Amino acid sequence: MNMSSTQKPQNASVDTHSVMFITQRPELIMTEGEGSWLKDGNGKRYLDFLQGWAVNCLGHGNPGMIAALNLQAKKLINPSPAFYNEPMIRLSNLLTTNSCFQKVFFANSGAEANEGAIKLARKWGQLNRSGAFEIITFDHSFHGRTLATMSASGKPGWDTMFAPQVPGFPKADINDLESVKKLITDKTVAIMIEPIQGEGGVIPATVEFMQDLRKLTLDNRLLLIVDEVQSGCGRTGKLFAYQHCDIEPDIMTLGKGIGGGVPLAALMATDAVACFVPGDQGGTYNGNPLMTAVGISVVEQLLAPGFLESVQAKGELLRSELLALVNEFHLEGERGNGLLRALMLGRDIGPKLVDLAREQGPEGLLINAPRPNLLRFMPALNVSEEEIRLMTEMLRKLLRQEI
Repeated sequence: MNMSSTQKPQNASVDTHSVMFITQRPELIMTEGEGSWLKDGNGKRYLDFLQGWAVNCLGHGNPGMIAALNLQAKKLINPSPAFYNEPMIRLSNLLTTNSCFQKVFFANSGAEANEGAIKLARKWGQLNRSGAFEIITFDHSFHGRTLATMSASGKPGWDTMFAPQVPGFPKADINDLESVKKLITDKTVAIMIEPIQGEGGVIPATVEFMQDLRKLTLDNRLLLIVDEVQSGCGRTGKLFAYQHCDIEPDIMTLGKGIGGGVPLAALMATDAVACFVPGDQGGTYNGNPLMTAVGISVVEQLLAPGFLESVQAKGELLRSELLALVNEFHLEGERGNGLLRALMLGRDIGPKLVDLAREQGPEGLLINAPRPNLLRFMPALNVSEEEIRLMTEMLRKLLRQEI
């Protein structure tokens, strides 16, 4: 694909009247992608450090994913969830062989996987804890956009947006064990945590806190649920983020990166917790061979010799480049793990920088500001060192203008 930066005049406006308005979008239509680069309909290229909010873990146009998609599309797309299919079984085995879990339920989005985790925990509570149903979650957490997962989330303002909320999700503070202990009652069935709060501003749970939570849940006969929709699938330099902590959770959810850009998610559980019976859980498209075939390609590429080690190395490079910006412009700092990182600006200029980065020429930069005072970086896991340095230099030029 020719990714020339030759540009044509921008359209005066883009007619989007038939698209439901749910967010502010620039008047651009993205038409092609290759690796770490996107191109719009006017020919302008963008260095993509968003990658669909950590979705495109292997970048745009990954050959292995495309081959898997094309091959499976010619064989079988969807026999219905009433039957097994071969890619569903292969991907389940890949995930369980490389984790502490024994059972997998495939879904279409991270929110759907988290909804399933909530249902599974409540079902386990009915069977094992006299109907206990409350799941302790965390302030600033993000678990999805269904009513239950919005209620589980600690995003400011979400408690009233579609009120009333689904009850049963008391909020603790991340990295504060005492705040968790205070919320445990005879109604508690589980604790649900993101190892890194991505939407909350890339706030990692410490290894010690994760280990303390595991001990607390075991001591109180509660479940530990890790939401790895954003932090899983190689994003931190290990296949799953919990593996940094030397613990074994009871339930894990995956989304985003597991499909590399196609709608695929997973709810995983240990044998002891997988208590669904027929009728409890399902979904028309769940586990269909077209999506799970792509998932196999993604996971096999992540498990290729040296790949996860390269993610760790590139994460350290990105960290050092961001720290250089911190020192040069007297910013607040940086944080994160692997290739999920944030630059803390110390002032509310994040949204302005996002716009300036995208609009600069001849090539734009795509970044994200989940909070006004920081920028978030979620590049493809196979981003090159040269692209990391280029991103930093593009951002440096903007910071010189604004600071």
